[in-house]
Amino acid sequence: MQDNFFARKRLKTLLFCGLLLTLTLIAILITNYNVIKGFTSIPKAAEWAFNNFYPNEKSLKRLPVIISALSETILVSIAATAVAALFALMFAIAGSHTTGVGGGLGLVSRSIATVFRNIDVSAWSMILLISFGQNVLTGYFALFFGTFGFLTRAFTESIDEVSSSSVEALRSTGAGYLSIISQSVIPACIPQLISWILFMMETNIRQATLIGILTGTGIGFLFNLYYKSLNFSAASLVVLVLVLAIFMIETVSTYIRKVIM
Repeated sequence: MQDNFFARKRLKTLLFCGLLLTLTLIAILITNYNVIKGFTSIPKAAEWAFNNFYPNEKSLKRLPVIISALSETILVSIAATAVAALFALMFAIAGSHTTGVGGGLGLVSRSIATVFRNIDVSAWSMILLISFGQNVLTGYFALFFGTFGFLTRAFTESIDEVSSSSVEALRSTGAGYLSIISQSVIPACIPQLISWILFMMETNIRQATLIGILTGTGIGFLFNLYYKSLNFSAASLVVLVLVLAIFMIETVSTYIRKVIM
């Protein structure tokens, strides 16, 4: 039995690798990608980065400006995530099979979340640029909409995993709808909800850099400015500061997850 099981596993693995290789070859043929040139350019790219893309004494004078832009990016990301989480929780409660009121409201809630989740934040940035122009508000709403769609889906699945027995027990005692949610559903899934919120905060700080390039704000704008002006030492300092900030945030986030889970 075990031999048959491992034989099927090996066959599935070989089929998957073959399919992946076939798709890769098709993509290379369609795009006319030069594989040899691509691989041989890696050493040259590494040599250029080693000789040009590193902070120097002159770039360190720009550190206060970089820190200020980074703080703006982090605060906007946290604010967008926090507000989106509140709206996502309301829509998740309405759309969940465990707590939803049923009928058209649940369908509308899940449909709205699906639409927002399937539009990337970069696309939201381009759409919102038409209305708000290049400012912080554009980046905020782009992060908000993307986070709202993702968290609504994640919250809905977390709430659906809650055991229905506790909900039914409270209903049998005559508890109201809000009491069931506040005393049974939310306490049971709060660790998962917090974990998803922390995950989105980390993700949004990374995405805010790309959004800043598009909207002309925050740390992304500084990187784009320095890079286009060929000030590679300052651009590398932006990357270094951003990497350190993300590493610190992920460390704190991981610690919080360990405490609450």
